Order: sequence, then C-alpha cells, then structure tokens
Amino acid sequence: MHPARRYPYLPDAALLIGRLALGAVFIAHGWQKLSDVGHSGVTKMFDGMGVPMPGLSATYATWAELVGGAALIAGVLVPVAGILLAADMAGAFWFVHMDKGLFSDKGGYELVLVLGAGALMLALAGAGRLSVDNLLWGRRAPSPEREPAAV
Repeated sequence: MHPARRYPYLPDAALLIGRLALGAVFIAHGWQKLSDVGHSGVTKMFDGMGVPMPGLSATYATWAELVGGAALIAGVLVPVAGILLAADMAGAFWFVHMDKGLFSDKGGYELVLVLGAGALMLALAGAGRLSVDNLLWGRRAPSPEREPAAV
C-alpha cells in the first residue's frame, strides 16, 4: 500500500516542507536585492545583463521574491505566488543563466531551474491542508440536507 494512502497527511506535510524551503530561499534572495544591493544596484545589474526594462524588472524580481516567498511560507494565495515566482525564475533563466550551462558554480541555471519548477509545482498542486489557503477556501463538509417537516 502506498504510504500516502496509509497516512493521508503525508502529501500535505510534503507540500508544507516544500513551501517552507522554497519560501525561505525566495525571501532571502528578495531581501538581498532590497537591503544589500538596493533598487538602483539591482537595476544597474539587470541593465548590465541585458534584462529588458531593468528598473521595472528589478522591482518585480525583488517584490515577487519577498512577497511570494512569504506567501509560500504562510500558504496563502499559493497558486498565484507560484506562477509569479515561476515567471521570475523563467526571466532569470532566459536573460541571465541559459547560456552558462547547468551548474550554478559557473553561473548556470541549476538553482533557477529548481526554484522555478518548485514554484510551478506548488502553483499546480496547491498549498495543501496545512495552509491559510485551506482555512480560507478548503473543502467544507457538505451541510446535511434538511429533513422535510413532519405534517
């Protein structure tokens, strides 16, 4: 018997662990852009890498990573956050890492591939039962049908 059938909360625990790990990494990268490099530094860096609309792209990347990472950790609006983060990583892949091979020690796309795929996986799978999304929009037990009043 598959472990998820025996222990139905295992998939939800896996989604929670994935959300926490991905969220922490995204927050760290967004915070680094915001506090260590700053908007003008990220804009200049993006401009040097040929990223289109570097100012707008810097704002998007910084805030998508910060807010999206926090959303993953909390498990709130995970499909939306996952799509926005996957788009962020697609841009990083396309404009920065694609031509540098797989391995990140050579500037390759290894990290953005894993982060983007993880974000997309969460966007498609959802946050799981251990999330704010489930508290807000999870399945509710159907209300019992009312019996007709006795005449």
